[in-house]
Amino acid sequence: MFISRRLACWSATAALLFAGSAALAQVTPKIGFVNTERILRDAVPAKAAQAKLEAEFAKRDRELQEMGTRLKQLGERLERDAMVMPEAERTRRQREAADIDKDFQRRQREFREDLNQRRNEELSQVVERANRVIRQIAEKEKFDLILQEAVYASGRIDITDLVLQALTDPAAK
Repeated sequence: MFISRRLACWSATAALLFAGSAALAQVTPKIGFVNTERILRDAVPAKAAQAKLEAEFAKRDRELQEMGTRLKQLGERLERDAMVMPEAERTRRQREAADIDKDFQRRQREFREDLNQRRNEELSQVVERANRVIRQIAEKEKFDLILQEAVYASGRIDITDLVLQALTDPAAK
């Protein structure tokens, strides 16, 4: 009787383990991966944002390049003519060049700060839109988990192309 009880207990345990593993096999999560860097580089909205920024900042960039060229020419002239000009004139021109250089450096810094701020604003809109699209895909395709950062992701679970395609669709706003 002791052996039959033990056998019944083992049978019940085996049945529970089998049922548990079968249930676990049915609950395998569906996982996807999205390459955010690729989205920010290749998505139509990201390219549009980049073109918008280039158009918005082109004039200031051109002005800075022209100012840099003038400053370089001024420095070259000053260096070339320094030996033949009076000390007072050389000092005045050096001070003038230093003032122009300070102004140039300040304008460059402001330009970079403004450009970075606007880029962050534009890209945050792209990221928000991409996240909405990713959620829609997750719900439609019944994903349990979608990762955007990973050390490694198999191409089998990479849904970046699907997200890029959805971002191209004007209805996916």
